[in-house]
Amino acid sequence: MPKISFDRHRFPPELIIHAAWLYARFTLSLRDVEDLLAERGLDVSYETVRRWFLKFGGQIARNLRTDRPVPGDHWYLDEIEIVIEGKKHWLWRAVDNEGTVLDFLIQSRRNAKAAKELMRSLLKKHGFAPLLIVTDKLRSYHAAFRELGLLAEHSRPLFCDVKLAVENGSI
Repeated sequence: MPKISFDRHRFPPELIIHAAWLYARFTLSLRDVEDLLAERGLDVSYETVRRWFLKFGGQIARNLRTDRPVPGDHWYLDEIEIVIEGKKHWLWRAVDNEGTVLDFLIQSRRNAKAAKELMRSLLKKHGFAPLLIVTDKLRSYHAAFRELGLLAEHSRPLFCDVKLAVENGSI
């Protein structure tokens, strides 16, 4: 993790990091961050916060990402149909066993290419393959896993089995 140099800045590094974090983490405007700092007795202009964020925001974000805990080794993949501007799209998402959203992707198709793109993004972002992947057994996942050479165990949750049994009339 590279050290950030705060030389030639009047305010302490902790304040600069906190102001940049407030602006990036929450949906606050620069003036909102200025007001929050003013409530704590600090006279900092919104323009100063903007300059801090432009100068240090990327480095602070990289440092925070490296400190983020490693996701679990069980991933749950799912896709949901959504409508954007009257057109049908698919929201592909991945969640780990802790409930943390690992990644999401919006595609106009529900096919192996989209599943492969989601998996490639997940593997690149997190740097490791999970031990277990739970999906709804969409065939596109199988094709994507084969193409990527993914050897993780692939299973289906219990509610999928119940849903299939109801659809087949056995329940």
